Amino acid sequence: MIAWQPAGEPAIPARLQPALALEYGRAHDLSDAVLLRETGLPADPAPDALLSSNQYLQLLANTLRGLDSPDTSFMLGQLMLPGHDGAASHALVQAPNLRALLETLCRFHARLTPLLRPRFETWDDVALLYWVDAYGAPSLRPALVEMYMTALVALCRWLGGERLPWRFCFNRGAPRHVEQHQVHLGADLRFGCQLDAMLVDAAWLDRPWPRASEMAARLALQAADSEPARAPGLTAALYDYLLEHVSESPTLERTASDFGVSPATFKRQLLRHHTHFQGELDQVRTHVALWLFQVRRADNEEVARYLGFHDAANFRRSFKRWTGLTPGPIRTALDGELGWFARLRGAAGA
Repeated sequence: MIAWQPAGEPAIPARLQPALALEYGRAHDLSDAVLLRETGLPADPAPDALLSSNQYLQLLANTLRGLDSPDTSFMLGQLMLPGHDGAASHALVQAPNLRALLETLCRFHARLTPLLRPRFETWDDVALLYWVDAYGAPSLRPALVEMYMTALVALCRWLGGERLPWRFCFNRGAPRHVEQHQVHLGADLRFGCQLDAMLVDAAWLDRPWPRASEMAARLALQAADSEPARAPGLTAALYDYLLEHVSESPTLERTASDFGVSPATFKRQLLRHHTHFQGELDQVRTHVALWLFQVRRADNEEVARYLGFHDAANFRRSFKRWTGLTPGPIRTALDGELGWFARLRGAAGA
């Protein structure tokens, strides 16, 4: 049975990331009445208290709303990593290079970035880290993406001793205050993309960091593996499951069975996470189609077969429903995005 954590069940230590968000709000003159509204949390949780993701998300929403400042999500991000979550945080600090760091972040994401699930991919000369929802928080997703992207950028700068040339893609339109993205992330930004992602030249992945120690990194990972595992949020676990089974045309009934619940219960759980099965499946299909288009240079017929469609026409209609565009313009846009990335890489190396 697949392990997963419902949004309403306590699992996130109150003394870790939630405490940092609470202290940030207090330091900026927000009262506990504002910060803790509708969270059900006391002003001073017990040292071993656990929060549900719903409570943590409500705390973040209260902080963002109360401060009403375009830099809040970025400033919170500066506080989040490596964090203080025992061996998992120590394993981040001991990562000898960027590849090890990203692999560790993905491996222990339920501890290190509990509200979003990062996924790490490489092809040709490109390294990609993209973020998917862990608990279903569509209204807060832009802020969560900004927070965790900033956290990773700041951590890489600290460990590597320099600012890495990340390129950023966002699955939304450009905000009014784009200068905050430029200050905290960098100038290489693209909005209106199909996913929230960070790209960097793969040459950076294995470049040793100043304090690199393979032995220290190995011991830190062993210690992290020995700690009790923390289950991911439902939508993060479902994304991973659907990605593994997408070519088998997964159904709600089969998926619910593999998650150890009835289809009716699974539908109710997804509704509590502000989503539904078809929407989650369509998201995974979209991401896989984009990957096949860009990395394998697959045509519509090949992608349709891989995703279990009867013919390319059905796939094209579905793809337009998922993205608002047919595959042709998306291919052109992808070539433009990666062309933009390649040009920037060339300029950086000149």
